Amino acid sequence: MDAEELYQHRIASRFAAFDQDGNGYVSREDFTSAAGRLLEEFGTSFRSDKGQALAAGAEAFWQGLAGMADVDGDQRVTRGEFVGAAVKRLRDDPGRFAEIARPFVSAALAVAGGDGDGKAGTAEVERALRVLGVEAHTAALAAESLDLDRGGVVDEEEAVTAFARYFMTQEP
Repeated sequence: MDAEELYQHRIASRFAAFDQDGNGYVSREDFTSAAGRLLEEFGTSFRSDKGQALAAGAEAFWQGLAGMADVDGDQRVTRGEFVGAAVKRLRDDPGRFAEIARPFVSAALAVAGGDGDGKAGTAEVERALRVLGVEAHTAALAAESLDLDRGGVVDEEEAVTAFARYFMTQEP
C-alpha cells in the first residue's frame, strides 16, 4: 500500500466515529444523537445554556461537514464523500476542519467540565469520548495525550487541534 492509499484508508477508518448509528452514512441525526448522549451522561438539560450550546455546536459541525463533503446534496455524507472531502479539501489545511469542529468541541468540554471555562479534566474527557463510542483504552490514552502540560486538564485549543489532526492527517 502506497502512502496515498494508506492516508485514504486511515481517513476512511475514522469515518466510523461520525457514523454514530452505523448505517453507513453520516447525517444530522448522528450529530444530534451524539450531543444528546453527552447531555444525558453529564446530567445536563437540553434547555440549559450548555445544552443549547452543545446542540448549536452539533448543528454547526454537521452543516460544516455537509457543506464540504455532501457532494450530491442528499443531506448524508457517505464514506466516499468523507474521504474525498478530507483528501481534496482538508488534507493540507486541517485548521479548516478544526474551525468547523470548534463549536461542538468547545461546548462538549463545557458540558463535561461542568464550570464552563472551556476546560475539562482528563477523566471527564475520557468519559465523554467513551460516550461518543471510543473504546475505553483508546479513550484513556487520548484524554491523557490531550493534557499537554500534565496538569490533569484539557483546554479547548488542545482538544480542537488534536481533533483536527486526528481526523485529517496521516498520523496514527
